[in-house]
Amino acid sequence: MTTSTPPGTARALLTDPAQLIAALPYLLGFTPADSVVLLGHRPPGTRIGLILRADLPPRDLVAEQADALAPRFRVDDHTGVTLVIVGGRAGPDGELPHAELAEELGRALKEYELPVMHPLWTPEIAAGAPWACYREPTCGGLLPDPRDTVVAATTTNAGFVSFPSRDDVLALMEPRSPAALVRRRALLSRATPPADPDDVLAAAAEVRAAFFRHRRAEGPPSDDQAVRLAHALRVPKVRDACLATAVPSESPVAVAAMSLWLELVRELPAPHRADAAALVAYAALMRSEGALAGMALTNALEACPEHVLAQLLHAVWNLGTDPARLAGLASLPDAVDLGLSLPELSVEDPPPDLAP
Repeated sequence: MTTSTPPGTARALLTDPAQLIAALPYLLGFTPADSVVLLGHRPPGTRIGLILRADLPPRDLVAEQADALAPRFRVDDHTGVTLVIVGGRAGPDGELPHAELAEELGRALKEYELPVMHPLWTPEIAAGAPWACYREPTCGGLLPDPRDTVVAATTTNAGFVSFPSRDDVLALMEPRSPAALVRRRALLSRATPPADPDDVLAAAAEVRAAFFRHRRAEGPPSDDQAVRLAHALRVPKVRDACLATAVPSESPVAVAAMSLWLELVRELPAPHRADAAALVAYAALMRSEGALAGMALTNALEACPEHVLAQLLHAVWNLGTDPARLAGLASLPDAVDLGLSLPELSVEDPPPDLAP
């Protein structure tokens, strides 16, 4: 999985291994287990760049995985990489597990003139868990409570959510009612889009109504509402306006819109849910929540492999491009005004719950 550093992350992380390991659940959005996590260093070496997470590979695929991960750090002027291996138990003589993977990653990164700054290991990310360094036998200790790290405080204050596991993030996009999806797929297969596909005002009104229904916690859309929303999200000017809700990412509108798109991923059948999933992905990228963005893009492309926006975002995400470079999509000139900047959305409003 790929992610970028959430805003406000302390630069001191890259020089404090214990704090860095403990902060991974907040950098990724979930607590990694049986994983290898690679964190890129950007100039002058104390800024976190691209972050990659992958499952620990079987022994016969260690070299192949290293060769697949290393090239991703060629972009954005990385000066080195810190790697953290999570999983396994130390041997009776203190030998660390997965040492071959650490060695192969060092070899693969060296081919791109990228040194491994810290090769680290821990069995799990939890308060009091041991951590150690593959390179220095005397380097190690016990992890602090992840909830007490600087990154935990910073990301929580910014409205980010860290989940217990990757499966918990995936659950955000699981269908609420498979039976409802069957009904709606049938309705959409028989329904014809509005006679005037350029009737952006009607489509915008449909999205606006859904936004405020969701804001008032009125429950999931009815079948008729879901069908109309599926058509509305296909209108290009409305889709562009929905992208615009993602910035500024910490605003009440952005947080509430992200929650709505997540709901629609669960409420719309394929291929129509791809539109909502792509909006989730873009909003997640603007919030530097790369893990959620990657999962949303997978969801979108599974629903509709030809979805152009999802393909574009996936290509950018897969290259590890700085999300800031995508900000222009939030200000496309043809976007219609959805009319969401209303007093009903005051800055004092609490963010909606993202739990499934």
